[in-house]
Amino acid sequence: MKEIIIKDATLRKAAEEGMDAFVGVFIKALREAIGGELTTESMQELNSDQITLLAWDTLHEEVMDGGFIQLIHNGYGPFIFKNPFAKALNKMWNMRELSKLIYDAHSLFVKYGKELQKDCTDDEFMALFEQYPEFDDLDDQFVENEETYTEQVARYIDENIEKFASIEP
Repeated sequence: MKEIIIKDATLRKAAEEGMDAFVGVFIKALREAIGGELTTESMQELNSDQITLLAWDTLHEEVMDGGFIQLIHNGYGPFIFKNPFAKALNKMWNMRELSKLIYDAHSLFVKYGKELQKDCTDDEFMALFEQYPEFDDLDDQFVENEETYTEQVARYIDENIEKFASIEP
């Protein structure tokens, strides 16, 4: 397992800046420890909570930028939907609402994933949003609840810091 080390001063400063910065410190430290990219090899160097946090980061970044269609088109569908991410959020992180949203999106991924993952031009990509309006409500639900989800992630990290990193003076 990779040892993730965060300086106490860095963590305190981030906590003062808010939950996004607090969560971001852990995500940055994890990404730096694995060379920036989560791969099959680097996943073996992390624990399940650390992988779940990186999955949250991927989900958050992609859905906030372009919704579930973008997440799937950019190739993250299997990582989010074919791993026990939603189950971990529900059972371990007590984030039932987000877990349910991911299960709902998973159903659409199964139904439309092959089409959404095809290479296409920018114009064809933009047309996907009109071709698959079923994702709209899921995207809206995520955006409307993003602050709550981020707060829940921050709380879980705060209550379980030792699962994510060692804090040094």
